[in-house]
Amino acid sequence: MVRWRSGTVQAVRRSWHGAVELDVVTADGPVRALAYPDLVGVPEPGDRVLLNVGALVMGLGTGGYALVVAIPDRLPADPADDGSSRDAGHLVKARYTPLQPIRLGVDEEASPHRAVLAAAESIEGMPVVTADLHSALPAILAGIHADRPAARVAYLMTDGGALPAWFSRTLDGLRGHLVGTVTTGQAFGGDLEASTVHTGLLATRHVLHADVTIVAQGPGNLGTGTTWGFSGVALGEAVNAITVLGGRPVGSLRISDGDGRERHRGVSHHSLTAYGKVALVSADLPVPDRLPQPLGAEVDAVLAPLAARHRIVRVPVEGLDEALRNCPVPLSTMGRKLDQDHAYFLTAAVAGRHAASLLV
Repeated sequence: MVRWRSGTVQAVRRSWHGAVELDVVTADGPVRALAYPDLVGVPEPGDRVLLNVGALVMGLGTGGYALVVAIPDRLPADPADDGSSRDAGHLVKARYTPLQPIRLGVDEEASPHRAVLAAAESIEGMPVVTADLHSALPAILAGIHADRPAARVAYLMTDGGALPAWFSRTLDGLRGHLVGTVTTGQAFGGDLEASTVHTGLLATRHVLHADVTIVAQGPGNLGTGTTWGFSGVALGEAVNAITVLGGRPVGSLRISDGDGRERHRGVSHHSLTAYGKVALVSADLPVPDRLPQPLGAEVDAVLAPLAARHRIVRVPVEGLDEALRNCPVPLSTMGRKLDQDHAYFLTAAVAGRHAASLLV
């Protein structure tokens, strides 16, 4: 259920594309809050705001934020369109929640891209890298651009984690390095909106003209510590979609020797579930050709059964450490930086390098 608070904006801390960070004073004390101006308007010091503090109170992975639900005494103006037609779009995201936004779908009738997508049937062999964590995005991108700096790379954000793309400061920092972002399913806030992963993939190829697409959920994934209870397991379904549309799936394995949880050490059980049980078709699964021991031997043993369906690809790592250290945004996964979980980021980077090698 929602835990409500009312507060007053004391200061605007900083902002990035689609989001504003605030200091808000409530009856319980000061909190750090986040507002999405496209949903609630632009907060200013002195504004009264209504907050959802449930995840903050529980200490969940929301970045430590209370979320602004409304600026009740200064509501934003209505959009410019009259709202009585579908000319500005009719894709309802976060459906039947109090803040459901209505967006223009990339393939609906009012879209300038309607004809292109109505005719599109394939992504024409495009390499598509799938990852179960949002934190892999910049490392995969670094691996692609290490060898193919001019490659056009798009990001397709699924709805397993954060719904607003605006939440991600990583994505904000990569805006100049991507040709665009497509938000799919219930996710929203991308440069393009799509209702399904399939339509989103077609849009990255035929609207954004991407050479490579990276598919991953937004930040703030959901996990219960069980085999099936993780939102990133859906990347196996993305592998199926990529193949159906004539693409080349490349799986970014989650490999770690820095995670303190046994189920995520070596090859995470989430990767084994997604690629071993959910993906019904073959993908390339790149592995760094030089992993420290005993990690390398553990990875080889665990991946051996997956070789019956997938192609395990050994990828050289020369130059990738430098590419990761020169990444335009900070690298972090579950609070661990590059040197604290080097194998994780290196594996994501070799997935990007392998995808780049598939470009003609």
